[in-house]
Amino acid sequence: MSDSPALVASSLPVAVFDLSDRAFLRLTGSDRLRYLNGQLTQDLRRLTPTTALPACITNAKGRLQAVVWVSVWEEALMVDVDADLGESLMARLDRYIVADDVLLEDVSGQFALLHVTGTDLEQIPELRDFPKTQAARLGETGWDVRIPLAAKPAVLEALGNRVASRGLWELLCVARGIPRWGFELGEDTLPPEAGLDLTHVDYHKGCYIGQETISRLKSVGHVNRTLLRLSGVAGQPLAASGAELRVAGDGQAVVGKITSAVLLPSGESAVLAYVKRGVEAREFLSGEGGVFRRV
Repeated sequence: MSDSPALVASSLPVAVFDLSDRAFLRLTGSDRLRYLNGQLTQDLRRLTPTTALPACITNAKGRLQAVVWVSVWEEALMVDVDADLGESLMARLDRYIVADDVLLEDVSGQFALLHVTGTDLEQIPELRDFPKTQAARLGETGWDVRIPLAAKPAVLEALGNRVASRGLWELLCVARGIPRWGFELGEDTLPPEAGLDLTHVDYHKGCYIGQETISRLKSVGHVNRTLLRLSGVAGQPLAASGAELRVAGDGQAVVGKITSAVLLPSGESAVLAYVKRGVEAREFLSGEGGVFRRV
């Protein structure tokens, strides 16, 4: 599938992304909901069989250990996470199962997961008969579709040019301000710094590990840095990850750092960057000579 200006327009393009390489952990047992709800920032009582929820897993100091999606699959709860975090997340969740009736299993690689954007699944007959769940992984409603692993090659072939690349996924994440692990997110990140408090945190639920810190940040009203979406001027070189930012016209102090940058079909670039608290400037300069404006 080719890139076009529609990729970053107000609505997502019709595209199918293969997310089968994510790590998947399945929880069964009568205590699965109560137990998992005590580990995540999201209130899983809001889960339905047809709607997935995003959530954070934090340590006692409120810093990220993982960002996950949780869904209901038949008589189980399914947690999916970036592949690199599967092993550590398995250990983290297993550590707190004591007297709970919970069985935790790593089921990665046992099925295929496709994510569909830009259309109702009724418009894609090749996927119509498989189990599906709504999930706003790219900022607006999309669909997770799980299919048997053996059926994946034939399904992808039938979908043809509607199957999109990982590069397009990354472009959309940056253009839409979706933070990614290893770029905007890591073990030093507090969820509100990356804006995850708006989508991944429920401030009205019961206790979970790290809740005291997360709640205190809300009451204090600020964090020391904030993730911003910036737009780079057309024609300039693509910014490098890690490039320092200074306020335009006041170019001495470093006020931020670029974490991701992608080139858009328009010739402009979409950029994500952390900027220090209290910086209200609308325009920034990088040490490489780039000009970037708030989106």
